[in-house]
Amino acid sequence: MRRDRREALRLALAVATAALMPMRAGFLFAAEKVARIGLVGPESPTTMKRGLPAFWAHLRELGWIEGVNLAREERWAEGHIDRLPTLMAEVVSSKIDVLVTFSTPAALAAKNATSTVPIVVAAMGDPVGIGVAASLARPGGNLTGLSLQMTEGIPGKWLELLHEALPALQKVAFIGNPDSPLFTLVRKPLAAGASSLGLKLRFFPVRSPEALESAFRQAGAWAQAAIVLADPMTFQNQGTVIAMAAKHRLPVLYTLPEFVDAGGLISYGADLTVLFRRAAEYVDKILRGAKPAELPIEQPTQFHLVVNLKTATALGLTFPESIMLRADEVIR
Repeated sequence: MRRDRREALRLALAVATAALMPMRAGFLFAAEKVARIGLVGPESPTTMKRGLPAFWAHLRELGWIEGVNLAREERWAEGHIDRLPTLMAEVVSSKIDVLVTFSTPAALAAKNATSTVPIVVAAMGDPVGIGVAASLARPGGNLTGLSLQMTEGIPGKWLELLHEALPALQKVAFIGNPDSPLFTLVRKPLAAGASSLGLKLRFFPVRSPEALESAFRQAGAWAQAAIVLADPMTFQNQGTVIAMAAKHRLPVLYTLPEFVDAGGLISYGADLTVLFRRAAEYVDKILRGAKPAELPIEQPTQFHLVVNLKTATALGLTFPESIMLRADEVIR
C-alpha cells in the first residue's frame, strides 16, 4: 500500500515537472535574449568624452552587459549632417530593438528613418517645434528622450557671466549655425539680454568648418568676447573653434562643457553626462516593455558652470571670486 502511494507521488511529481519544463525553457530563452541597440552620432565618438561613456556605463549598471544580453550597432556622421539619413537607414535595417541618437538634425533623420523602431534622443532642441513629438508630456509615436530646449533666462545668463568676468565688456559676438533650430530659439532672448545689460550684440553665422576662420577673425576685430553655440558642426570641430578663439585672443563662453574640457575658457549649460545617463534609463524602460509614446520628453533642470584657469591665464584674465565660488568644475 505504501509502495503504491510512493509510486503515485513519484508519478505526480513527474507530471508536474514535465508541465513546468516549457515555462523554464521560456524563462531561460528570455533571460538569454540579446537586446540590439543602434546608435547613430552626428559627430565622432572622440568628441563625446562625457556623454557617451556615461551612457554605456549606466546601461551596464542597469543590467545590460555587452556580449551577454546586449549588442550594439554604431554609425558616426563625423560632423557631416547629410550622411545621417543613410546611416539611420543602415542601422534600422540591422533589426535593432532601440535606436539612440542625439542633436536636432539626428532626431529628424531618425524619425524619418522609422515609424516603428523606438527612438531615444539623448539631446535635441525643440521636439514639438520640429515635429517629432506631439507634446513633451505625451510625445506620441515612437520617439522620446531629452530636450535641450531651455528657458528664456539661460541665454541672458551667458551674457551675465561674460559681463561678470569682463566688467569693461561692451560688445559680444554670437557665433553659431543659423540653420540650427537651437540658434533660432536663443537668438531673441539673447538680444533681449544684451539690451538689458547695455551690451551690443552681433551675430556671426558659421555653416561649415571653412567659415570658422572668417567668423572668428571678424568677431575678434569687433568684439571683446563671444558666445559659441554648440551644434553638430561646431561640436565636431571643437579643436578648430578653440584654436581660432586663442589665435584671435577672444574670450569665449561655450554652451556645453566639452569645449572647456578641450581648452575653452568657460561654459554654462546642460551636462551631457547627466542627459546621457537619463537616456540610458529610457532605453532600459523601453527594453522592459515601456512605450516611447507614453514616456515624457524631459528638459534639463540643472545647468553647470565650468571654467578653465589655464585658458584664462593664457588670455591674461582672472575670474572673479563670484564666478569661482559658483563653478561646478574648475580645470587647472
